[in-house]
Amino acid sequence: MFGYVTINQDELKIRDYKRYRSFYCGLCRSLQKRYGIKGQVILPNDMVFVDILLNGLYEEPLVEEDRFCVVHPAKKQHMAYNGITDYCADMGMLLAYYKLLDDEYDEKKPLSASKARIVRHLAERISDAWPRQAEAVTKYVHDLRSCEEKNVNNLDEVSGLSGKALGEIFVREEDTWSDFLRRMGFFLGKFVYLMDAYEDLDKDRKKNNYNPWFFYEDRKDFDAIVENSLTMMMAECAKEFEKLPIVQDIDILRNIVYSGVWNRYRKIRKESEDAKEEGEG
Repeated sequence: MFGYVTINQDELKIRDYKRYRSFYCGLCRSLQKRYGIKGQVILPNDMVFVDILLNGLYEEPLVEEDRFCVVHPAKKQHMAYNGITDYCADMGMLLAYYKLLDDEYDEKKPLSASKARIVRHLAERISDAWPRQAEAVTKYVHDLRSCEEKNVNNLDEVSGLSGKALGEIFVREEDTWSDFLRRMGFFLGKFVYLMDAYEDLDKDRKKNNYNPWFFYEDRKDFDAIVENSLTMMMAECAKEFEKLPIVQDIDILRNIVYSGVWNRYRKIRKESEDAKEEGEG
């Protein structure tokens, strides 16, 4: 679930990029403070987005400071963080733990199992603090494995599992905006799952792993099906996003929602087209 929800730096103003980096470094600081080096290693762009989104919506006071860090020991980095940042750090660690379990299950990776054992007590602590979110992620992993074992070919069903989990993560506390955030996270989660499965097609084929796109890739209009499915998910996500009364950092958020999430897709399509041209040449 990591790595797709990020900025398109080429279309972002310099001041907005610096602002984005301050949230990025703030989340890194929070992960280090709460979980040590183990936390910094899993720093997820997706949770930086959630941090900026929830701060934009609730406008809670931010601590802003310049500090040295392990990653950048020679130059102080500007950091912005608060309680929302700590929440995003918790959710990032929770997702990382379950990804390790999923990797161990799918690919029988001993290293993933070993890493999961190391951070299990951290995941348990997070589950105690945020039981609703933890239950949603646990259910997601369980139901996804069930779909994989049954070889489910329904894209909407299997991607919806990721959507439900991310929807709960978008909602820190139940309030007036919970339904909007939950729906936004739901459609973004579906997009991320489908995008990840699309990127992993070749790898999953070689390793004989489950991938719902296998049921569609022989169709002549496969590329159109993928693009239309992803576009529909992000259109619904954007519709819910625009209902939120956000002014703070709105340009950064719109950059991510309307452009940044497509970075990997554009890269995959370009690599595919380049390979096709080389084959024809």
